[in-house]
Amino acid sequence: MNLSYSRILYYTTVIVFTAMLLTLIALVALPIILNGFSPLAVVKGYSMLPTLREGDIVIVQKATPEAIRPGDVIIYSTGGKLIIHRVIKVVIRDGEYYYVTKGDNNSLPDFMYFENNIGIPYNRVLGKVVSINDYIVKIPYLGYLALFLK
Repeated sequence: MNLSYSRILYYTTVIVFTAMLLTLIALVALPIILNGFSPLAVVKGYSMLPTLREGDIVIVQKATPEAIRPGDVIIYSTGGKLIIHRVIKVVIRDGEYYYVTKGDNNSLPDFMYFENNIGIPYNRVLGKVVSINDYIVKIPYLGYLALFLK
């Protein structure tokens, strides 16, 4: 079967458009369905290079305080924005869990977001980025659509 260039271009365009549309639907619909929790997050910025790049979409799962360990990548809130950074240390103080976090591409931990100079408290953690055998599950580039629409 010999496909012409225009037919290949057509099918490629349909596949890319469909993937972008499904991603957009997932980013908008899932938080509504799941009462505000979104299992997907779009990476913005360069602090997690080379592991995560701007425009990557990551899958987020809720985690108990004990399930978050050094080496895990978490999403936490600070003010009006969300941060996706790696846990480099877990501190338990008075029964409360705190996480010392740092972007892979940053030279210092996220001191400016710590509470009581300890770390990020568990109550500000939205979830843990899904990984398999220490490889982060991500969809590269499709998040640019969501960043563009914001």
